[in-house]
Amino acid sequence: MGKRQAGEPLEDVVAADSPIFKKARLEDFPAPEPQRNGHSQINGHGLNNDARNGNAISQTAHQQEHQPEEAAQSPQFPQSLQAEDGEDDEQSAYSTISRQTVPTEGYSDLYLDTINRSVLDFDFEKLCSVSLSNINVYACMICGKYYQGRGPKSHAYFHALEIGHHVYVNMQTKKVYVLPEGYEVKSKSLEDIKFVVDPKLPKEEVIVLDKIAKDAWDLSGKKYRPGFVGMNNIKENDYFNVIIQALAHIPPLRNFFMLEDLSSTASSELATRFSVLVRKIWNTRAFKTHVSPHELIQQVSRQSNKRFDLLHQSDPVDFLSWFLNNMHLALGGSKTKPGTSIIHRVFQGKLKMESQRITAKADAGDRLRFEEAAEVIVETTRYLMLTLDLPAAPLFQDELDRNIIPQVPLTSILSKYDGVKAQEHLSMRKRYRLLHPLPPFLLFHIKRFSKNKFVAERNPTIVTFPVRSLDMAPYVEPNPAAHPVGEPIWYDLVANVTHEAVRTRDDSVEGEAERKVWRVQMRDRARDEWLQVQDLFVERVATETLFTKESYLMVWERRREGKGKGKERS
Repeated sequence: MGKRQAGEPLEDVVAADSPIFKKARLEDFPAPEPQRNGHSQINGHGLNNDARNGNAISQTAHQQEHQPEEAAQSPQFPQSLQAEDGEDDEQSAYSTISRQTVPTEGYSDLYLDTINRSVLDFDFEKLCSVSLSNINVYACMICGKYYQGRGPKSHAYFHALEIGHHVYVNMQTKKVYVLPEGYEVKSKSLEDIKFVVDPKLPKEEVIVLDKIAKDAWDLSGKKYRPGFVGMNNIKENDYFNVIIQALAHIPPLRNFFMLEDLSSTASSELATRFSVLVRKIWNTRAFKTHVSPHELIQQVSRQSNKRFDLLHQSDPVDFLSWFLNNMHLALGGSKTKPGTSIIHRVFQGKLKMESQRITAKADAGDRLRFEEAAEVIVETTRYLMLTLDLPAAPLFQDELDRNIIPQVPLTSILSKYDGVKAQEHLSMRKRYRLLHPLPPFLLFHIKRFSKNKFVAERNPTIVTFPVRSLDMAPYVEPNPAAHPVGEPIWYDLVANVTHEAVRTRDDSVEGEAERKVWRVQMRDRARDEWLQVQDLFVERVATETLFTKESYLMVWERRREGKGKGKERS
């Protein structure tokens, strides 16, 4: 059944023009060709002249296209803004919303008194609280929530209309806008907020961070030390916090990430977010006395396929190994070439490994005896971290029925690398020796945990060590071209990650369980003091008591030539 043709045009009935689309959409379609056998019909009426129809449509489109401009020129309408990225391209020309480009004269500071700095927290991942998108995110400076976009159809625009919060800052460009009007605010009173979003200290201040003792105060007037601030333990990410804190106190690594502009390079998101977190740790104008690693740990969770996240405990050394290797690649480092990134230049060293195969033979009495093969295989490998093995813990109690807490000096477990002491591993006997040149910073992993098919064990042995002047020369193969023979190679402690086992009540068959608590001890170079950080708690510790904890990871810095003239400093 065919459609019934309209008796009269719509324009004659309602005395209004037909709704049309933008002029750009008319240009996408070719003009209709005139029919030879008849006239084309529109709404049942034939038009003898196609050009007349085209002129009418073009004239209507021209009127609709210039209608917003005429409204913008009138006194009661502000000058319209162009549609922002993300606005609907299908929006009709006559429905474009007019927006201001500049504030009304005399009202440039309108709504700025509604900003609430106490709720502003820019440490969490920049995701829209409605759409969960990370594109074009703005932060409401009144409630602190994140919203996407600022156009007439954006979530931030509707939040401004519904709640009455009018001031927003772009998290990427750090520009401040007033919504729903849409104009940018340029006021010096907002510089402190823009600095907290992405704190960047000048080079002159970064160089003297370890030389000049400086205190700072947050919004509530609480005093804190820049660089020694608490880090939020969101769920089970204290293993993550201690590693980030230790890395943030290695001067060449810290200075690199504080001064280099990684956002304009080809660096990955991992390096960019770590750089931002390091700058926030050393921020001298922070709004609060702690930082949150949420933004960085979310990136780590995605990049490690949730191997390291904030919901489950992990081993700090496992995380450090993964983090250093991935950060090396993120900074453009090579997998085969040494020294191609700041990570390798700070931590990487060379190690000589000698190995012999052990064979078993039967003698005349049909007894097995082990013989070493004559061939010695020598290999040279590179390392970022050195593993130190603890002696076996005692199995029995002493005569007073108390648990024995054994102690071992650090130099004793370092003998693994003297090139003389051999270790048996499967069917191989191996010896290790460090090679020149030693890296500027040494990482020592004291292996405390071991697993077998049945149970996981922890070795509680205490490692005693000097805080300064650890001589590494006995563990390095002599090389007169690199270092004078017989001269000491001094290293000083920079950071010490400790472990504590806290027993938790457990009614299961396995009995009581242990919860791992991680802390980091760091040296304040400017004041020559030691501070201990556990999550949000920062406290001073005595230098003489540092070794009383179960050390798990140590960071040692090589003393510069001529500093202290080779003698132990007091």
